[in-house]
Amino acid sequence: MYSIIKNLVENLYFQYFITALIIINGITMGLDTSRELSISYQWLFDAFNLFVISMFTIEIILRIYTYRISFFKDPWSLFDFTIVAISLVPTGAGFEIFRVLRVLRLFRLVTIVPQMRKIIAALLSVIPGIISIGALLTLFFYIFAIISTQLFGEDFPQWFGTLGESFFSLFQIMTLESWSMGIVRPVMEIYPLAWIYFVPFIFLTTFIIVNLIIALVVDAMGELNSDKEDHVIDEIHSGDDTLQAEISSLRDDIRELKRILTVK
Repeated sequence: MYSIIKNLVENLYFQYFITALIIINGITMGLDTSRELSISYQWLFDAFNLFVISMFTIEIILRIYTYRISFFKDPWSLFDFTIVAISLVPTGAGFEIFRVLRVLRLFRLVTIVPQMRKIIAALLSVIPGIISIGALLTLFFYIFAIISTQLFGEDFPQWFGTLGESFFSLFQIMTLESWSMGIVRPVMEIYPLAWIYFVPFIFLTTFIIVNLIIALVVDAMGELNSDKEDHVIDEIHSGDDTLQAEISSLRDDIRELKRILTVK
């Protein structure tokens, strides 16, 4: 029985079936957001949702039975377990949020598709660097928010009236969304030299700090590709070694055959 279940869990077609369920479930959840379709086919959506939850639960139980303790040592398996556990929480009164969280099942595609897992792992590896850069960015925001609140808060309370409003306005400026005509130029009509404040802020945050984060992510993706290239090179070398061994064995066989023919 154990070997049968293990073969089923590790079967490629079984994985394809689970993947198809996740994708179809994502489509039905999207269709369920349509008020017209929800009224007409809610019974169908609910029935399919129950089927999907049942299949996911059975799959998790089979994987726990197959891998035992190893299942709970694998972060991706724990992620799947958590997603399925959330789906099993009742969605009655007081638990409506869990109905919304059902969409998290789509993240199971990450655990099933190996390439997605590699990308997520690469992104997780740069989190310490992103946190450091984020802390530096927060420091810049805090300093500039205090300055802007003191300089422009009285005349532009809607943008810089409080520290929180200054933070939000500076975030908008950092994203370069309507920063010139929407905020900076109106401020410069009263404070002509305000560009001395805004230009260095944009230069430091948008063109330096944010691009540092992008550089970290790009570097992580580069390391991922480098690992793939190293793996291909290792496979090529391994194939060369095997070929050399086979050629050497063939030469030995030829020498032995010549020796036998010479003796005869």
